[in-house]
Amino acid sequence: MMKQTYIKTLLRATLVVILFTGCSKILEEQPRSIYTPDFFKTKSGLMGGLTEMYAHLRNIYGQAYYYNTCETGTDEVTYGQSADQNFKVMDLSGQGDITSTTSRADAIWGTTFTNINTASGIIENASSIPDVTNDLIAEARLFRAFDYFLLVQTFGGVPLDLGAGELKFNTNPVRESVRNTVPEVYTKGIFPDFVTAVKDLPDNPRVTGGATKTLARLLLSKAYLTYGWWLQNPKNIPTYPATDRNDPDGHNAQWYFQQAYDIATTAIENPGPFALQPTFYDVNNGANDRNSEILLYADHTETSEYYNGGSLTSGSGGAPDNFAGWMMTWNYPNMTSSSTPTGWTAVNSVQRDATQALGRPWTRMAPTIGAIENTFADKSNDSRYDGTFTTVYRGNWDEAGISGPLYNANHLKINPGDAVLTFLNESPATPIDYSNTTYKSNIGVGVLPGRADYVVGPNDISRIVYPGLWKLGPYRTDNGDGLGQPNAGSTRPFNIAKFSELYFIAAEAAVKGATTKAGNTARDLINVIRARAGKWNWDNNGNVAKVEDRSAAMVGATPTTITIDYILAERSREYYGEGYRWYDLIRTQEWGDLASSYKIAGSNVGDHTATVVTRNIQPYLYLRPIPQGELDALQMSTEAKAAYQNPGYE
Repeated sequence: MMKQTYIKTLLRATLVVILFTGCSKILEEQPRSIYTPDFFKTKSGLMGGLTEMYAHLRNIYGQAYYYNTCETGTDEVTYGQSADQNFKVMDLSGQGDITSTTSRADAIWGTTFTNINTASGIIENASSIPDVTNDLIAEARLFRAFDYFLLVQTFGGVPLDLGAGELKFNTNPVRESVRNTVPEVYTKGIFPDFVTAVKDLPDNPRVTGGATKTLARLLLSKAYLTYGWWLQNPKNIPTYPATDRNDPDGHNAQWYFQQAYDIATTAIENPGPFALQPTFYDVNNGANDRNSEILLYADHTETSEYYNGGSLTSGSGGAPDNFAGWMMTWNYPNMTSSSTPTGWTAVNSVQRDATQALGRPWTRMAPTIGAIENTFADKSNDSRYDGTFTTVYRGNWDEAGISGPLYNANHLKINPGDAVLTFLNESPATPIDYSNTTYKSNIGVGVLPGRADYVVGPNDISRIVYPGLWKLGPYRTDNGDGLGQPNAGSTRPFNIAKFSELYFIAAEAAVKGATTKAGNTARDLINVIRARAGKWNWDNNGNVAKVEDRSAAMVGATPTTITIDYILAERSREYYGEGYRWYDLIRTQEWGDLASSYKIAGSNVGDHTATVVTRNIQPYLYLRPIPQGELDALQMSTEAKAAYQNPGYE
């Protein structure tokens, strides 16, 4: 279990001690351990601060404990067999309570406020630097708004004043704090910064992966959409600090939905260098990282430990490593085949490997059966199931120096590269034999007559054996003929914002009543995404080329009337396991309806009896608790600290 470390954030932010590692090899400004006001009045100081804007993303995205809070407890994900309390409490299924000391949303509190203060330092001091253009200042504005948007969604109202005044750069230690209301955070902090970023950022990024006008439009449109929902509050979810749901700028929810639609469609029509990839597989294929669909990512590299932010051989299990992909990777190396065609001499046939289909197994999180069976119900036309999960585990014992063929289910011979285990798309007519009396898989998987691969039915997925999350798996070019470095954190970028989401934002705003443009109704917009999902160029789990266009079938299956539930289902198909889901469910207030129960088999080897698990999702849980470390750092009365905390977590 990773020890939880709570950062005394507002104090640290005011001291302006910004500790961070270098960003990607593209952003080569020299990182510094201490920033002072005078430093921000120099060009090198400004550029160093901007580098920190990108570097701080790695303390959030790819950080597995925060990632867990975005997925575990939703309709997508539950806890896995090896989960500790960091994961179990987030499931809300009687395994413990989310509290100010157990919630792992603490991971973002310290990182974001420190970065917000750095951004304010850049914004305030940039005017004193000769030849500094507005586009550079706009990058700082974008990231300040980005962090406040993340905070307000997660915790409700948060402080705009870090000690020197609202949105001011602070250098004096303070031990008191006052939380602003949600409308104040949006209208004073988030919207003005994003609007300025849209105006001043360039179409093309300053550096590879840098902020652009298209990114700013996506973030602004999503913030408008989210705030519109907050104003409307259709299911009477409480907010904190308590406030009327009135907009200080005098607009209603419908105005914000219209703005979200207009800005998102403007971004689609004026994409700059960005575009949808030809197929869904292309979006998440490690060999195609940093492609034209990705607007923002937390970057890593296999070429330098300094620029990667972590070891290239052994991951730390902490930020800034990108280790989120380990969580939904089960212990597949325990699987055994036989070295002899008679009897059973066990050999580990699928070795731990630094390839996208495999990676380092931690078994902390698992997909629900509902996600596999219902969300991804169409596995033949829709390529997104195949482009999301590892459902076929192939032999790689030769990379570990083990020679010759092996013998697997039914004592049939398999060679390296052959399927050792397959998660079936449909339940077979013939019952699966899970006895493991003759063919001893060591992981309790099953056998069907005539098949050399072990199998697991879609209704038989458990907390210990389940399809892995291919889209977040590692990709490296330095493996050679061996297994590479599977214990390292992933050297891939963690994707944060995608061009495709503009279609979903506009569609959701249209469903909420925005007036639409010709050819850009909610159904039109969703069908752009669904048509792309029907185009195949590779059968990922079949490991063969598959050039097929099933977009007509996908478009034909789209309902005439698009609902919020349908958009949420499409968002899950598109972004499963990427950290979107909890925020999608709380924005639309559908968390309690869509995730109140789920199906999965248990944690023991050989358990394939799925049961229904019930969650207790109370309205107050739509906000995460203020971290206990923050409360402990404040020098305020007991009553003031209690009032600072979100209701339900006192």
